[in-house]
Amino acid sequence: MFIQILGTGCAKCTKLATLAEEAARKLGVDYTLEKVTEIDRIIGMGVITTPALVVDGQLKCSGTLPSVEQIVKMLGE
Repeated sequence: MFIQILGTGCAKCTKLATLAEEAARKLGVDYTLEKVTEIDRIIGMGVITTPALVVDGQLKCSGTLPSVEQIVKMLGE
């Protein structure tokens, strides 16, 4: 599973990365996490508000900070 956290590195972006890693561990899946901080790449992926969570190329959420349980559901989809 390829997880991307899109954001400039703010506190919410850092928190989303931590929550996403926790959710992936709960599911017991192998994953790679990438933090995308370059504005051009973020906009190129169609994201306007950060933080954003992208899983295997699919945007799962943007502009919010979901709970671990919500992320577990997103990763399982």
